[in-house]
Amino acid sequence: MSSPSLIIAVDGYSSCGKSTFAKAIARWLGYTYIDSGAMYRAVTLYAMENGIIGEKGLDRKKLIAALPEIRISFEQDPATGSSVTLLNGRNVEEKIRSLEVSQWVSEVSRIREVREHLVQQQRRLAGHGGVVMDGRDIGTVVFPDADIKIFMTARPEVRAQRRYKELKEKGVEITFEEVLENVRERDRIDSGREVSPLKKADDALVLDNSDMSVEEQMEWIKEVIRKKLEEKEKKDADRS
Repeated sequence: MSSPSLIIAVDGYSSCGKSTFAKAIARWLGYTYIDSGAMYRAVTLYAMENGIIGEKGLDRKKLIAALPEIRISFEQDPATGSSVTLLNGRNVEEKIRSLEVSQWVSEVSRIREVREHLVQQQRRLAGHGGVVMDGRDIGTVVFPDADIKIFMTARPEVRAQRRYKELKEKGVEITFEEVLENVRERDRIDSGREVSPLKKADDALVLDNSDMSVEEQMEWIKEVIRKKLEEKEKKDADRS
């Protein structure tokens, strides 16, 4: 579908399917997809691999000092057509999805300097529009003037079940109760952090997908996008 270069922000709780949803929107529109959550996961992985996260926990000062060395980008996997995350040029798409990274990513995300560093990278990646970006603060901090803002939510048990299924399919040995606890803890940290807490932008549309299929979600967003494009066309006509 051809359209003006909209900026679409998709925010919401962990394991709501934000990435799947945002990728589908980007494919439909022929837009660039930027996974902001993957960027925070990549920083977390870097910290783990470089001794910044260890037995004594997270060394905030050391991580802040290392930020200039952390370069995150995305490229399309020719085999799958999917976007993959590169950390300093290395494909880390699978590594950043581990439960160990999940357990530390909210702590890393709380650091003001980390968020400021990645917001700068996100804005550069977005360029002049034609992008769909998902995360926790895209519509409130990164792109407060985004053309369309979506805030996704789902019941914690539903989100935990989705995450549990994903991990089991990857061969990870874990219980549903552990995953549910991780989901609830991430909600607590994400909503309560001092810097860029997870919250709905005033002008965001809420999408509770607890009982919705991906197809139903896509029908919903297609209608939202059509209305937005009609509004832009009308405004352009009125100005001319």
